[in-house]
Amino acid sequence: MIQPTPTKVLLTTTFEPLVRQLSGSLARGVRLIEPFLHDEPTPTTTMIFERELSALLREVGRRIMAWTLNRLEPKADREVPSRVSFEGRLYRRRRTHPHVVGTLFGPVTLWRRLYEPHGHHGRSIQPLELRLGIEAGWATPALAERVGYWATDHTQHEGLEMVQRDHGISWSCTSLRNLLGSLRAGMAPYREGAQVERILGWIEQARASTGRFRPTLSVGRDGIFVPLRGGVAQEGATATVSVLDRRGQRVGTVDLGLMPESGQATLTDQLTGLLQAIFQQVDSQLLRLASVSDEGHHPSTYYHQVLKKMVDPRRPWRRLEWIRIVDFYHAGGYVQP
Repeated sequence: MIQPTPTKVLLTTTFEPLVRQLSGSLARGVRLIEPFLHDEPTPTTTMIFERELSALLREVGRRIMAWTLNRLEPKADREVPSRVSFEGRLYRRRRTHPHVVGTLFGPVTLWRRLYEPHGHHGRSIQPLELRLGIEAGWATPALAERVGYWATDHTQHEGLEMVQRDHGISWSCTSLRNLLGSLRAGMAPYREGAQVERILGWIEQARASTGRFRPTLSVGRDGIFVPLRGGVAQEGATATVSVLDRRGQRVGTVDLGLMPESGQATLTDQLTGLLQAIFQQVDSQLLRLASVSDEGHHPSTYYHQVLKKMVDPRRPWRRLEWIRIVDFYHAGGYVQP
């Protein structure tokens, strides 16, 4: 008889509580499989089997997540520091508190220690949540990423319904907005660098194309008053930077957008910073530069006060040369008989 090694004994002992938790779920899975195998399959029974199996596997994953996350932090106070320093401030240990966190598998209760500010006012911190990357106190990184993708193509209420349907998590509108705001703040420092890298890649792709034109860097922007509840409206703003190949075919576009943005000052700063970063790394004389917009106040002001005066970083004694294109519909509105 082969005796288990000490490591195997330790692992068996460590994970035994988890195995016991999952044994019931495994038995339930067997009970799902048996009738499906013995009965004549139909589209309806297949759909029911798949849905129930998906729910079961999600529950298994949820239990594994809860069990694992709650064993990352020592139970005994003596095994954790009584004081921690975070962002230049000192915090003192307090007791553990439960908090429900959303995961891809559903909500789990996370027990984590609180550390309150020592000698100053402010919010308490939870080191375990910080180490795990819990976003806005509501979601694991994987779930936050998925919700962020959904938010780009769906309304707020659609996003809440999808989180409830696919992950069994009920959030309020405020919780969802806080999560998306946290995602935006976390990604903001990396936005410009990522967009510059993508645009430079498109420019190289456009330069390798065939055609009689130079590759084009096209800049556009616009604003709109978006109606909100209560009969009010807020001014939203958007801008685009596109690359076109030598035949005038679009290679790719990056977008900027802010809502609300009265005066569109932040959008102006972001768009200008993005363009300056691009021209620092690519020779403007290898490109056709185009400004494409309507004749609205902000697009027109941006062209005259920013683009026309923008200096070539590689030739600081000269300004960049832009081709301005105004769409026919808006231009036609200013023509009088």
